[in-house]
Amino acid sequence: MSVLAAFMVPHPPMIVPAVGRGSEKQIKSTVAAYQRVAEEIAALAPETILISSPHTTMYADYFHISPGFRAEGSFRQFRAPEVSFREQYDTGLVTAIEAVAQKRNFPAGTDGERDRSLDHGTMVPLWFIRQVYSHFKLVRIGLSGLSLTEHYAFGQIIADAVQETGRRAVFVASGDLSHKLQSYGPYGYAPEGPEYDSRIMDVCSHASFGELFDFEESFCERAAECGHRSFTIMAGVLDGLSVNAAVLSHEDVTGVGYGICSFYPSGEDNSRHFLERHLEQQQKKLVEKRTGEDPWVRLARQSLTSYILNRKILPIPSGLPDELLEQRSGAFVSIHEHGRLRGCIGTILPTEDCLAEEIIRNAISASTRDPRFPPIRPEELDLLEINVDVLGKPEDIESEAELDVKRYGVIVSCGTRRGLLLPDLDGVDTVEQQISIARQKAGILPGEKVVLQRFEVIRHV
Repeated sequence: MSVLAAFMVPHPPMIVPAVGRGSEKQIKSTVAAYQRVAEEIAALAPETILISSPHTTMYADYFHISPGFRAEGSFRQFRAPEVSFREQYDTGLVTAIEAVAQKRNFPAGTDGERDRSLDHGTMVPLWFIRQVYSHFKLVRIGLSGLSLTEHYAFGQIIADAVQETGRRAVFVASGDLSHKLQSYGPYGYAPEGPEYDSRIMDVCSHASFGELFDFEESFCERAAECGHRSFTIMAGVLDGLSVNAAVLSHEDVTGVGYGICSFYPSGEDNSRHFLERHLEQQQKKLVEKRTGEDPWVRLARQSLTSYILNRKILPIPSGLPDELLEQRSGAFVSIHEHGRLRGCIGTILPTEDCLAEEIIRNAISASTRDPRFPPIRPEELDLLEINVDVLGKPEDIESEAELDVKRYGVIVSCGTRRGLLLPDLDGVDTVEQQISIARQKAGILPGEKVVLQRFEVIRHV
């Protein structure tokens, strides 16, 4: 049995009367739509409700499913301790999801945090549902720092586990839209805010879930949304199914976007395998792009491929341009997968006898030793986009006025601590941002005095 229905809902604590204390009246349309969702869920009488939440346990490279038999929570931190929950988990379905994930070598399960406290991203939808329906068990799903394609794939795993167990289940994707819709809002305004809300509501109104992959990470960050990954898991749950979608409400009066939609599957539809189609399109683009890679990028790809597959450092190939063999320079190798950074490591000054060796070594480090990411796996190799930045000699500067975020990279130093940021990076639009990020990378506090250097790069793609 497939999931009976799915719902996209927000989670502002103020919508609960004991928390809002009257302020919930600002979002009457959202309240009414939420009540309708609860009534529709009650009419479906599911055995299990799965809720994906941005505010439960989240790991960079793993999807966490809340473990144990039960969980408790309240709105104590929002000054309403009397609103409390004691939920039973559907351990059978959790076990089935873990089993499917393990069979596919997919990073999801109950390992890690064992906190039994419910988060507000879960409790807000539960509060509305509990007003009209109580005969269900819960599965609580966390998001991750992995790509949108991985979130969609996790949704497919959940759907298959529901199918295997025969559960009557409903999926609730908890997540607010942009937090930057109004200048008077708590997070201020950004032009990407209204654009995000407009785009996501259009996607959901038509259940055009393939378009979820078109939202670039930097755009979502500037919009300050918190639900996109949650919605993408939901889309994966409905993969390969015809869907009747309905927009129940959308409001932005508080400066934060609250969208509510319902999605009812109505049978199989082979044209709606969106992840499969997306990966095919991406693969075609990557193949086309790879044929145009210059020798610098081709060398980096050969190096990381050799090391990941065989654990062998690539010897310098024959036929390279003289520049790679005669020049000594610092170089950074940047790796992206599905539009997201997957690794970036380099050297400010040369450490090897020639630039070719510099690239060979840094490609290995970027793909297997970047502490922010797990090592790249063999099955990822065909999905990688690679850039190589060859650094010019750093020069001392007196002030920020001598920087240009598009032209120059920056090195920020304080004693032995040193942070570097490359130029012309997506999402880094000002010198102030550039210096701030470089400070953070070096562990330099905002008030500490720094020495600035700038450098130019030649970027190879």
